[in-house]
Amino acid sequence: MTPARTRTRTRDLPAIVAAIAATVLGAGVGELAAALISPSASPFAVIGGGMIDIAPAWGKDLAISLFGTGDKVALLVGIAVLLLAVAGAAGVLERRRPPWGRVVLAALGVTGAFVSLARPEAGLLSPVPSLVAGAVAAVVAALLIARLRPAPVAPETSTGPTRRGVLALSGVAVLAGALAAAGSVALSSGARAVSAVRAALRLPAPTTTTSVPATADLGIGGLSPVITPTAEFYRIDTALVVPQVDPATWSLRVHGLVEQEVVLRWDDLVALPQKETVATLVCVSNEVGGDLIGNARWLGVPIRDILARAKPTPEADMVLSHSIDGFTASTPLEALTDDRDALLAIGMNGDPLPLEHGFPVRMVVPGLYGYVSATKWVTELEVTRYDRAEGYWTSRGWSERGPVKLQSRIDVPRAGARVEAGDAVIAGVAWQTHVGVAGVEVQIDDGPWQPATLAPAISADTWVQWSLPWTATSGSHTVRCRAISADGQTQTPDRAAPAPDGATGYDELTISVP
Repeated sequence: MTPARTRTRTRDLPAIVAAIAATVLGAGVGELAAALISPSASPFAVIGGGMIDIAPAWGKDLAISLFGTGDKVALLVGIAVLLLAVAGAAGVLERRRPPWGRVVLAALGVTGAFVSLARPEAGLLSPVPSLVAGAVAAVVAALLIARLRPAPVAPETSTGPTRRGVLALSGVAVLAGALAAAGSVALSSGARAVSAVRAALRLPAPTTTTSVPATADLGIGGLSPVITPTAEFYRIDTALVVPQVDPATWSLRVHGLVEQEVVLRWDDLVALPQKETVATLVCVSNEVGGDLIGNARWLGVPIRDILARAKPTPEADMVLSHSIDGFTASTPLEALTDDRDALLAIGMNGDPLPLEHGFPVRMVVPGLYGYVSATKWVTELEVTRYDRAEGYWTSRGWSERGPVKLQSRIDVPRAGARVEAGDAVIAGVAWQTHVGVAGVEVQIDDGPWQPATLAPAISADTWVQWSLPWTATSGSHTVRCRAISADGQTQTPDRAAPAPDGATGYDELTISVP
């Protein structure tokens, strides 16, 4: 590298730092503005939500397979890294070709503003936080980088101190941006208010309940509990910012191909007879052996009772449910009107729904993957037809109806766990919700398939635990499991990825015994 190029890059470094610091400050101020105006207009949430919206099915599947329930954190980190990279390039551009660096930073804010207007929850003030962020970044970057340009007289006496001063001011800008971002969290009054409402809420008593047999949980260490604790229940959705919905302002509109449009408010819903049921929910992105599945107690009103009020017309075959955040799911009408416990749920494991799981009202539909049924923060049921409308993920290449496939999983022993020679146990869970599981078989190495012992099932709409005693011998062993459904089908060994309609194949584990 020539000395001239080395000097140029050395001079670029303070400009890069200054632009990054200005962008951090702008981002922090933008988040603070969003907290004051509308949390859903957060620049990061707006850009992240837009990226989720344009992501193809394989992109969603890849993100979840790589990061699981941390996919949103990974997306935000990725956005931050990309933003800082663009900011650094803008700093170089501003030093060498002013004012184009500040133009780039301002353009980022304008882009965020346009994206915010396209979001389903957009309001008149939605563009403001992004515009504020872009303006602050552009102005501060221009002011800082201007100080790096040589003075007209005796530049040799001012260059060093000026660079140090710019770096010091950049540090102040970063600190101010961090404080502004922290302030945005503190000022999220809407989140605090809705959390307080939820904490004070008392759920109505159910008129009917589903009993859980005492022996439904085998009590084996390391085996997933038959009822998943709320804090451990998986979360997969498209909301980067959890919607804050006050029950006092919530309503549900049922319309479309119906004889009578119905509108329910919170007081109307809780006044109806409530049913408590236990149901297992599964994400379509769950890999073979994955943990994007959970079983919980749900309290709510059967959706079929609400639809009966609206009286769908004979031509209807689908219900397009709408979330307040713009998500939609296309559910077969028959799955919402048959004898399964499809609920407008208001409670989970004895408490009001957590905010991140759909408070105040969500859908729970046994037998279908969540992307076509489990709409959170639900506000609308549009009775329609499959040839007239598509749900959020079906329009992105996932299958139309999404019935849950027959699957089983090994929980014990865990992958990589040490197993001593002698008496041991192999255990796990199996499911095909709304069909039920009749048996589970286990194969050790290439030996015969052995029937496992099933715990009593809560219902066909839940998973079931299973176990098999095993005398472990020294060496390396391969263990596989397969389930048999209540209608006599055997789980397929054919390996398939989750897209477009759910993963298949046997869960398999290699165990080393000393």
